[in-house]
Amino acid sequence: MNFILFIIIGGIAGWLASLIFKGKGSGLFVNILLGIIGGVVGGWVISLLGFQAGDGLLPSLITAAFGAIILLWLANLVSK
Repeated sequence: MNFILFIIIGGIAGWLASLIFKGKGSGLFVNILLGIIGGVVGGWVISLLGFQAGDGLLPSLITAAFGAIILLWLANLVSK
């Protein structure tokens, strides 16, 4: 069950990040991938800043979306 929740949170976080950064979604598979990798990146960046993301659905979603936005920003820098 946790794996399914992980996929759902990743998909929502990737979709939110795509909406915030690009103004539109990136497709289901890309959104899920972006959210999952974004969760790892977001957790790492937050810990580097000296904060702790916390447990639960909302902190996980915010952390993953934050990391996904960072990934989209980096991809935008590389593509230019």
